[in-house]
Amino acid sequence: MKGIPQQVEVKANTKVKMSNLANTRKRSDYFWAYLMIAPTMLGLMIFYLWPILQTFYYSFTEWGAFGQYEWTGLDNYKRMIEDTNLIKSFKNTGIYIIFTVPIGIFLSILIAVLLNQKIKGKSIYRTLYFLPVITMPAAIAMVWKWLYNSDYGLLNYLLSLIGIKGPQWVSDPKIALYSLIAVAIWSGIGYNMVIFLSGLQGIPKTYYEAAEMDGAGPIRVFFKITLPLLSPVIFFVSIMSLIGAFQVFDLIFMMIGKSSTALENTQSIVYLFYQHAFVLNDKGYAAAIAVLLLVVILIITAIQFVLQKKWVHYD
Repeated sequence: MKGIPQQVEVKANTKVKMSNLANTRKRSDYFWAYLMIAPTMLGLMIFYLWPILQTFYYSFTEWGAFGQYEWTGLDNYKRMIEDTNLIKSFKNTGIYIIFTVPIGIFLSILIAVLLNQKIKGKSIYRTLYFLPVITMPAAIAMVWKWLYNSDYGLLNYLLSLIGIKGPQWVSDPKIALYSLIAVAIWSGIGYNMVIFLSGLQGIPKTYYEAAEMDGAGPIRVFFKITLPLLSPVIFFVSIMSLIGAFQVFDLIFMMIGKSSTALENTQSIVYLFYQHAFVLNDKGYAAAIAVLLLVVILIITAIQFVLQKKWVHYD
């Protein structure tokens, strides 16, 4: 009987040693995990977090010559209330979003569904639709600027063949913004199409087989099976498309001239930020515009996350 307490003590010591060894391994795992993600976290802090904090601070300052600035408090934000250019830029950006996001998503879903069928040469079609995505935005803008040219552009030439005088696509203030919208939709379809294709291919075929046995037609299958099961992908694409539309700049910069009469009706929030930051050297007010844009995007994204509970199906 005397050996029993010794055995219990040995087992207790063994458990303590094993526990200490497990804790040591756990700490070692944590150390190596943090070490591996340290370069990424450092990069995020240097190139993302720190610039955001700097921009927020600079939004309360006024800049002068030679990089000098002074604290002005809320003056830049008060100035926004009376800035008609800012209001106009928000209006232009809103129109751009209203057209590009829904139409772009609709066309991307339509093309993805068609290319998900058993058709000949679908790999070629997928490649052709994706080509604008890997093309530089500047190159896209220059090609479309040539197509839109009112004197020797291809579009006006084709219209002249049927006796129609083509408009000034990028210099007429009434239609210039819609010309940019058409280019944005065309260039963005390929990226969204690939995402929707991956979502479609992730839907189990058993659902379609069961629907076919029940005699459901293709339209009913699309609205009752495909669309609900694709809703998480649609939600993701809508968020990314909305954020991207808020940040539109390159098409306006490349296709609309700085002295063009259509600039006022096409400039976006980001383009206005560019003008104040790099043309007018009004970096304090430019930083305030950037902060305002960030807040607007965060609010709209938060609203999207709240509303997605009513229409996104994850099961």
